[in-house]
Amino acid sequence: MKSKTQILKQALVVLAITVGMLSMYSFVAHAAITAEGPSSVSDLTGGQTSLKALILTIVDYFLGFLGLLAVIMVIYGGVTYVSSAGNDEAVGKAKKIIMYALIGIVIIMLSFVAVNAILGAGTGTGG
Repeated sequence: MKSKTQILKQALVVLAITVGMLSMYSFVAHAAITAEGPSSVSDLTGGQTSLKALILTIVDYFLGFLGLLAVIMVIYGGVTYVSSAGNDEAVGKAKKIIMYALIGIVIIMLSFVAVNAILGAGTGTGG
């Protein structure tokens, strides 16, 4: 019989894969809907003809997905912390998971700002 932690890990992996597949669907949705395929590059990329804008869009989706995974890890760390029942080893593991996930969120946010500032400067899509 599987322990609760193994079941929780498997559920989080399934959730992460599902979210990843749904986010990738947005990239190919337009090409799949039209029977003849995209008539030009701008049809496939959602109206973006610039390579810089396309790369910016892809990086933004990727960083958003990583941010979602980091938030899921914070939730997993919280559940592990609550279910540790005072076990010092489990509490330490949960605190490390939460700390590293929060560090990851900060790095992802800084990367998002840096990429949008650098690549978004010439495309007119930057904030």
